[in-house]
Amino acid sequence: MSNTVTQDQLADGLRTLPRGSALVIKMGNTNYVDTYPAALATILRDYVMEVRGRAIYVSVTNPASLLIDLLGSMDVPVNGISFVDVTSYLMVAKGKRSPNISYVESPTMLETIMLRIEYLLRKNPTEKPVVVIDSISSLAIHNNGGILSEFLHVLVNTLKSSGAITIILAVAEETAPEMENTLSLVCDQIVSLATPGGG
Repeated sequence: MSNTVTQDQLADGLRTLPRGSALVIKMGNTNYVDTYPAALATILRDYVMEVRGRAIYVSVTNPASLLIDLLGSMDVPVNGISFVDVTSYLMVAKGKRSPNISYVESPTMLETIMLRIEYLLRKNPTEKPVVVIDSISSLAIHNNGGILSEFLHVLVNTLKSSGAITIILAVAEETAPEMENTLSLVCDQIVSLATPGGG
């Protein structure tokens, strides 16, 4: 995939990723309201549901219950997605209970997030697992850069060794140069998602 991709190019690129790949999808502040739903639909509907079958979605930016409602409005099925919600406790917004949502009390509990991902991979074994981190920009607000970089190194390398696909969402303007450097070291590709219909 090239540096800036359309929604269709992203979908095509995802379908050709080999096992154990790690990809960063960057969105800009100015077009986030358009690119975020497009990214969710592409990853979870056009890729996970059509090709991979199951996903673990670590929701740091929005509560999982809000994500489920948003995905429902876009006709994206969520029965094959396990959500790890690490923001609802902070926002006091746990909302409705769902069997596919598990909660971590704080975005600073990086080891707990990693253990929860490993547990869900074992609990729901699949030949082609996908793990989505939404987003590294939100995790960076709550964590020291060095600790977060170490977390990324360990998590992504562990997922690569298990054959999982890792997809990390990022807001371009909120990603510090040090984090960009870490992402370029641990991930195979970094792409920017163009505004749908706008190129």
